[in-house]
Amino acid sequence: QVQLVESGGGLVQPGGSLRLSCAASGFTFSNYTMNWYRQAPGKERDFVARIFNTGDNTDYADSAKGRFTVSRDNAKKTVYLQMNSLTPEDTAVYYCNAWGLGFSAWGQGTQVTVSS
Repeated sequence: QVQLVESGGGLVQPGGSLRLSCAASGFTFSNYTMNWYRQAPGKERDFVARIFNTGDNTDYADSAKGRFTVSRDNAKKTVYLQMNSLTPEDTAVYYCNAWGLGFSAWGQGTQVTVSS
């Protein structure tokens, strides 16, 4: 069955870095755009970054530009989100999403907490 499993979240101090991973299974990973979203307490789920199926093109939310980098390894069926210069405003549950025509799948999320 389709499965997306995020990992790499945790507690980090302001200014620190984290690298999130999302391992995919049950579908042809290399055919799909992979997105990262996040949801802070009491807020809607917001787009963070995406990488298209070949890995050649990426998009970022304004809040992520210059600090976050999305990448993928199609051989490992994994997408990554490198997050640098983290601030308390980045505290949220981070979700990966696989998207294609008529297809969308979500992981269970990984908590990122930025606090001193």
